[in-house]
Order: sequence, then structure tokens, then C-alpha cells
Amino acid sequence: MSERVKAALRAGTLTGVRDGGVCRYSAIPYAQAPMGSLRFAPPEPAAWRGELDATRPGPVAPQLPSRLRGAMGDFSADQSEDCLHLTVWTPAADGKQRPVVVWLHGGAWQSGGGALDWYDGARLAQCGDIVVVAVNYRLAALGWLYVPGQAANAGLLDQEAAIDWVLDNIQDLGGDPERITVMGQSAGASSICAMLARKPRFSRAILQSAALGRGFRTAQQADTLGQAFLQAAGADSLQAARRLPVTALLAAQQAPEVMQALRAEGSSRSLFAPVLDGQVLPNDIAPAMLKAAGRADVLVCYTRDEMAAFPDHGTGAASQEMGDSVFGAPSRLWARQAIAQGRDAWLARFDVTPTDRFGACHCIELPFVFDTLQAFAGAPMLAGLPPAQGEQLARQTQRAWISFIRGDGPDWPAAPHMQILA
Repeated sequence: MSERVKAALRAGTLTGVRDGGVCRYSAIPYAQAPMGSLRFAPPEPAAWRGELDATRPGPVAPQLPSRLRGAMGDFSADQSEDCLHLTVWTPAADGKQRPVVVWLHGGAWQSGGGALDWYDGARLAQCGDIVVVAVNYRLAALGWLYVPGQAANAGLLDQEAAIDWVLDNIQDLGGDPERITVMGQSAGASSICAMLARKPRFSRAILQSAALGRGFRTAQQADTLGQAFLQAAGADSLQAARRLPVTALLAAQQAPEVMQALRAEGSSRSLFAPVLDGQVLPNDIAPAMLKAAGRADVLVCYTRDEMAAFPDHGTGAASQEMGDSVFGAPSRLWARQAIAQGRDAWLARFDVTPTDRFGACHCIELPFVFDTLQAFAGAPMLAGLPPAQGEQLARQTQRAWISFIRGDGPDWPAAPHMQILA
């Protein structure tokens, strides 16, 4: 039976819900709604004051369906540009200083959301006596459109603003701002690496299936795509694009001329991604990423058959080789570079294989990290998974992840040892 609970923050009072020993506070604004003149702009601090109803999940960022829904299944969630929100799960807003983990979802910077049931943090919070924070950030053009002379990488700045909010407020929600781990998968993990290459706000990170900089784009490449996108949307400037309905921006992502420009790039990157603009991110990212590996203790994982989740790939040798070059080898290298610079690092690979079609594909670890197998019940990648195996792997994964979040390490040797999770 759920009950309403309150938490007193500096800005005002949150009303959340306690269910099963965990309090959930949903749709907490960490920045102003990025609409009108704030569309495409860096995030502005949240302005709410007084009482805030945080009992119901908020919307996720506007987006098109994910290209991975064939493996992960699909989700339904309200969408709105007014999406710069956090969800917090805490055993209690009681002043106790618990370790905190901040979650940044994947989705190639085009799709997903921290507010999805897939990433419900209640079990992590309860099992680990920790505070879990999930972040929405701007996606696709709204977060990553590049126009020379204008602010770039708004989505990355969103993520940093969310972490700043946590640093300023989490002590009022039962967390310790001195013990923050940032955890991300795929695009979320690559974003963590980008933040570590800037001014890090944390010194512990969990990197799940990170491409580790491969998806970043030069300013020239991003400008070419940005101009094609604006033209397809019918806007001759960023100012004009701010006046368009968001549906026009989503439609322009699929315009033939935009797809042609993306193919011409020949990189197989996402349409929108972090941009090496020379200000938010350096033009030459390699030395910055090497230095970044020395700024955080890490738990790094990837999956055996990463590419099998993507259209036109499977579990064969060629796909496995590609997956290892995109995700596996960079993950192992990051761990080695972290250790070489005096950091702790652990490696794991998920080999759980519920189906022959998808094998241990990209995203396969997510239901075990969060113990949200029920939310993933319709995921084709999990079809036929014996319930007992799923429960055992969720327990094993959460035990290791929680140990790291609490400041220790998993119960296996440090890198270069590779722990197989199946």
C-alpha cells in the first residue's frame, strides 16, 4: 500500500510516494523548460518554489521510436520539451548520508528517458540502501544540433546541470553529495566520458557498453548535417527553428536529404551526437579522453554480442568482431588506462543468451542492473529466459554494482581480469 511522503528542499517541499520501503520523487525539475527562446540553449537553473507534486512520472524528451525496439521492445510514455526532470528513489529523506548513483540512459542520443519503467531504481535503492537518481536530458536536434557560433552540446550540459542539482540537493533526500557514482549505458556512458574530459563533478563511474568517443563528431561534420536538417525542417536559422512545432523537428530527422547527408558522412554514427566544437568539447578529443580515464574509478562492462541488437546484425563472427571493436576493445583500453593512472578498474562482460537471434546483445544487461525484468517482459531479447536464471543474474549483478556504488568493488579481481556474467 503506497503512502504520500514529503521532503523539504531549499526550493520548497516535494510530495512523493512511499511504496515497499522506498520513497519515489518523480518529475523534479533540475532546469527550466527548454522551450521558446530556451530551445537549443544551454539549460537554465530550475525556478520552482514552494510545493511540488512529485507523485507522478513526468514526460520524456520528444523522440522518434528507437531503432533497437526490435530487441528491447517498445515503451509508451508522454513526451514534452518540458522534460528536464529527475526521478529520485531513496529509502528515506531522513538526513542519513547514503551513497548516490546517478543514471544516464542510452539511446544513441536520439531516444529513451530516465523516467521509463525500464530504469525504475526502487530495487537498487532498497537492496543497497542507496539513493538512485535517473535523468532526462534533451535528445536529437533539441539537445545536439550544431550551428556555428551558437552554444553546442546542450544535452551534455543538461546532464551536467542534473549532476549539479544532485550535488546541491541530494543531502535533503537521504544522500551524500560526497559519494556520487555516475552510471550510464551506451550514449549515457559515452556522455560520462565526455564529462570526465571536461570538469569532472564525480570520481566514480559505471560505464556500460560505451563506445568511448567513437560517436563524437567534428564541428565541420556536425555543421554539414545541421544545415541539411534545418533546410529539411524549413528553417533558415536557429531562431526560425525555435518557432517550429516540435513535430516538424522530429519529421525533419527522417527527411530524405538528411538521411542522404548522414550516409555521405560514411561514419555509421547517430544523426545527432556530441560535437567537438572547441568550447564545450575540445577539437582533439583523444588526449582529453586519455586524461579523463585517470579521473575516476570505474566499473566497465559490455556484452558479448553487442551488435545483435542493431538492424542488419546478428551473433555471427563478423558482427561479434565489429561489436568488440566498437565496444569491447575500447572498454578494456579504458580500464587499462585508468589503472595506469592510479585508478581502480573492474571489467565484466554479459554473456547471458536467452535467444539465438539476439544472443548477449546491446542492452541485455539493463533488466539485471535494475532488476526490472517485469518491465522488460515484452523484450524480444529476453524471450524464453528461465525466471530462476533471470532472478539469479539480477541478484549477482546488483550485488556487484551496489558494492562499487558504496565505494568498494565487485567480488572479482580488478582489471585486466574479465568477469563473465551469465
